[in-house]
Amino acid sequence: MSEQKNNQTKIRRRRGDRRDGRRVKAPGLQTVMGYLLPKRTDCEVYLNDKLDATEVVRYLEKRNAEHPDEKATIFHCAVTAMARMVRERPLLNRFIQGYRLYERDEISISFVVKRKFADNAEESLMVLTPTDDDNLDSISRRIIGDVKETRKSEHATGGIDELLDKFAALPRLVLIPVIRIIRWLDFWGINPRFLTDGDPNYTTILCSNLGSIRCPSVYHHLNNYGTNSIMITIGTLHKESMLMPDGTSQIRDVIDIGATLDERIADGFYFAKSLRMMKHLFAHPEMLEIPIGTHSGFDY
Repeated sequence: MSEQKNNQTKIRRRRGDRRDGRRVKAPGLQTVMGYLLPKRTDCEVYLNDKLDATEVVRYLEKRNAEHPDEKATIFHCAVTAMARMVRERPLLNRFIQGYRLYERDEISISFVVKRKFADNAEESLMVLTPTDDDNLDSISRRIIGDVKETRKSEHATGGIDELLDKFAALPRLVLIPVIRIIRWLDFWGINPRFLTDGDPNYTTILCSNLGSIRCPSVYHHLNNYGTNSIMITIGTLHKESMLMPDGTSQIRDVIDIGATLDERIADGFYFAKSLRMMKHLFAHPEMLEIPIGTHSGFDY
């Protein structure tokens, strides 16, 4: 398996590369699919499954009792597991844009933060870029810190949120041609950084923690704009009877997970094996303490 390069290493650009990814030579089927089905929304594959979170719940109870000032959550565990999964399964970090296949230089996971749990509260977009040295502890601290900083204000305080507010203020006759130009730049991979940095449409995984609002996991579409190829929704933690490997039935802590993927970046076999790793990490949460750059040794 080819290792994804450390995202802290400077990548030398080649002819045909984008600023946000290296061009990858695709097999014939993937190349043709990129032309026959150029829209990401035409190539969606939806996966819905359950994660046994019983061991994670036990692990967090013990960990948080020892570190009451830095409490981790199931969502933090899920984000760390996603980062490790992509680090060891590099095809998940690919995208198709402009009819060509690319692989990102870094792993990025984005999610939406509600500034307040109220119907009319604004939302803010957040992007986490884990490095090879990150593990559950560091990722948890970064998420907690970013969320606290975001919720200090009821309104956008900069970044992509403020930029979107400025675009929304433009008259319709101005906004329509501006958006067309942006989409043209997106097709050729020459969008300026101020349009892409902090935008979840340009991240490896766009994640929605629906469990935080007591909602089950749902199907969520991909977008044709940007480069995001994987959308994951996480549902509410609940009790459910599960059939165990020994044939017995037990009441376990379970969360539903839904994933929408662009089938052009990898095949179903690759996606299925990647999900197996998520389940393995939830069954052995102590592995989340290992830096994601260290191979887990998991036998797929």
